[in-house]
Amino acid sequence: MKKKIAMLLSATLIVGIFSGCANKSTNADKSNSGDSSDQKQISIWHDGDEAIMQVIEDQVNGKLSKDNITVHFEKKTGLTDQIKLYGSDEKNGPDMYMYAHDSLGTFVEMGVLAPITDVVEKSAYSDMLPMTLKAGQYKGEQYLLPVYYETLLFMYNKALWEGEIPSTTEELYEYMTTHTDSAAGTYALVNQHSTAYNVAPIINGFGGYIIDEEAMPGLNNEKTQEAIEYNKKFAEIEADGDYNTITTLFNEGKAAAIVGGPWLVSGIKDAGIDLGIKSLAEFTLPNGNTLVPYSGVQGIGVMKHAADTKKEMLGKVLTALADPQIGTALAEQSSCAPANQKSYEVEAVSNNEMITAMKKTAEVAIPMPNIPEMSVMWGPAEALLAAVNKSGEDVKAVSEQYQKEAETAIADMQ
Repeated sequence: MKKKIAMLLSATLIVGIFSGCANKSTNADKSNSGDSSDQKQISIWHDGDEAIMQVIEDQVNGKLSKDNITVHFEKKTGLTDQIKLYGSDEKNGPDMYMYAHDSLGTFVEMGVLAPITDVVEKSAYSDMLPMTLKAGQYKGEQYLLPVYYETLLFMYNKALWEGEIPSTTEELYEYMTTHTDSAAGTYALVNQHSTAYNVAPIINGFGGYIIDEEAMPGLNNEKTQEAIEYNKKFAEIEADGDYNTITTLFNEGKAAAIVGGPWLVSGIKDAGIDLGIKSLAEFTLPNGNTLVPYSGVQGIGVMKHAADTKKEMLGKVLTALADPQIGTALAEQSSCAPANQKSYEVEAVSNNEMITAMKKTAEVAIPMPNIPEMSVMWGPAEALLAAVNKSGEDVKAVSEQYQKEAETAIADMQ
């Protein structure tokens, strides 16, 4: 197990772009919940965006003021390593943490987390979108309270795209073939066609998988192979596929559309692009299924030592975090897609094109696997995609090679 955890801590997690923080300093001592009238503090470690965390902190502290509880978000770069060092340390570690859900299995296997049901009733978070709740579950227990989430989107330049956005991937391909001039460096659509996260919508939509819930790789699965072969024809007319390359092409007006996420919006706005957005769930594959992207969920977990000593306080904090007003504030101030379904009843949220597109996608999206073994799947999966898309290798033959590499990597974690 020590070998497994060591490997996991060195892996780069794919999602975490939106985990943010307000890095305010404080020397207040932590104290157990009880009858004391003194202000009590709950520390939450994270590694993300300051503005987003500030919104959450302000909202939660406003709701907890009557209970004399203050929540303090503290930014910790390299959070996985910090949790490894201090996750069980009551004196120097956090009470809670906020991070992308795909790290959950790693933290649970470290033995530092308690299920949130140890400190709060399920009714407190019953309004969360089912997909976001599933993302925070591990081995049948709910370890994370979801706060907001993200998915890939079809993002297009309204000034460049001609006509309606297609509703099927075949119609999209036809449009691409007639509106792409690779020699001139202009493209209808660009995508990271050899990045597993970006190809997952096709793989999942075909019924394939990168890894299943039992930690079995699926690179040589027949449906996965079919999906990779189908993706190949798109890759041939989608530019190089490198993140920086496709982002630059879109922002410079050399690509009419891009498959990306909320993390691209700032640069797109700076480029002065009139942005249009469509959910990937609104594109139908030849088999009748929609594209099925992964989702990334930002959630809050409870450290085991804090659940033992601060149960009442943590319950109040989680209840405050689950309030739909938190999601509404995040949507209005940071354009985050709230996990709480009731937040969408507010007009300012339901009228946000990007947020509503992600909510549409959330109906079919699959939470990115949060099992520890997923951390070693990105390498073999992307090597497979590169071999097919960039080197022209046979899908079936090369998928067997990388399936074996994935199986070996997982076995080495034991």
